[in-house]
Amino acid sequence: MKAVSVVIPAHNAAKTIATTLASLASEAGIIGEILLVDDASSDGTAAAALQAAAKLSLPLRVLPADCRDAGGARNIALAQVLYPWVYLIDADDLHLESGLRALLQQADRQPKADMIVGAYRRRVNGQDRQIKVPNGYQAGCLANAAAYVKGDIRSVAVGSVLASRHLIGQTRFPVGLAYDEDTLFWARLMSTASLAMIEQPVMVYEVSPMRSDDRFTINPVRRFLDWRRELRTLTDCNIPVSALKTREGLVALKIARVHYARGGLAMAARFLAVAAAAPKRRSEAWRCLRYRLKLAVRRRLSAPLNQMQGAL
Repeated sequence: MKAVSVVIPAHNAAKTIATTLASLASEAGIIGEILLVDDASSDGTAAAALQAAAKLSLPLRVLPADCRDAGGARNIALAQVLYPWVYLIDADDLHLESGLRALLQQADRQPKADMIVGAYRRRVNGQDRQIKVPNGYQAGCLANAAAYVKGDIRSVAVGSVLASRHLIGQTRFPVGLAYDEDTLFWARLMSTASLAMIEQPVMVYEVSPMRSDDRFTINPVRRFLDWRRELRTLTDCNIPVSALKTREGLVALKIARVHYARGGLAMAARFLAVAAAAPKRRSEAWRCLRYRLKLAVRRRLSAPLNQMQGAL
């Protein structure tokens, strides 16, 4: 029985899209449609996808777009999905065999659930790492959403969640953000969702640490302020402001660590100040203190060197 709409945003993904589609082939019996949003690609992504889908007998439809934004591309497809369940996966990730069926089976076992979260395997720079199993979810919607925003619940990956079309409704991904747009989307869904979990890994999530870190180095202040403005809109979902401020601190600390590692000490100090002012768990408080101490030491050591270079 066809039950699932698959959504794939793609920008210049000609080298990976055939493999991603092939990973979905074992689920053809339950996939009613695959909506691939070709977002301003210049490498023949759409042609590669159509060719692969034809060989695999997958019901692919290409939606042309010029968003240049993963969230915006997903939103185009979300407005057109036809089937009762929606599954999102990126164009360079892999679905694991029987993952969708396992998610649907859990939905059958828990008929009130409208968001099913599965485990996933992280793959960092092509090397398989640990399996991330969902945990910490409670019965209360807002409790789950607040805990997720604060980082108390393990992050889900795009590709590890099956959500009902009814739950998604008019909820859309934020657009124009450099990072964390998926967290804000999942938090909105969780604020009203009845959640269920499975421990079976359903996908492989490809991670490039360098590419992830690069997002924090381009116009870091403006991008952070844009993201924080969108984060604060989650008060519309009745997620507590305290949870949102905790998220601000987590992201600010991450940005500070990237700038510290790359030698941007002034910017690292700026974001460490934001992180230090935010409510946090003991572990984050210790990390924040540790980086502030390391930063002070590096600044002290670099001062004589700068003076020497100036003299020369």
